[in-house]
Amino acid sequence: MVPRDQQRDRRRDRDRAVFVISVAAELTGMHPQTLRIYERKGLLDPARTVGNSRRYSEHDLDRLRRIQDLTSEGLNLAGVKRVLELEVEVARLQAELGRAQEEARAAVERTHRRYRRELVPLSQAVEVFTRRGRS
Repeated sequence: MVPRDQQRDRRRDRDRAVFVISVAAELTGMHPQTLRIYERKGLLDPARTVGNSRRYSEHDLDRLRRIQDLTSEGLNLAGVKRVLELEVEVARLQAELGRAQEEARAAVERTHRRYRRELVPLSQAVEVFTRRGRS
């Protein structure tokens, strides 16, 4: 298992915008103008330098590849945009569900521990009822 610090560093590295448009286009097999169109259509939002040059991250490259997959399946850019929005929403809901499940597990565990302390062993319970019956 990878420590959390390393996971965080990897995520940060994937989000760091380091590729200029020509390199990003070459790495994804697209024309630079295509990347500009995708940005104009709201499918992509690369980082900008002080001089307003685009910089792409690994995350951006993954998104470009996803756009490429969806368009090769026949979706138009409006459809691609909607699919990407829905994928983000699904990921958000899955994370929310995961947190809710953890909270529910913790609540069940707390309740279980609380009632477990109150449980009486069967041998003692039988003894109590036996004494009551004799009285």
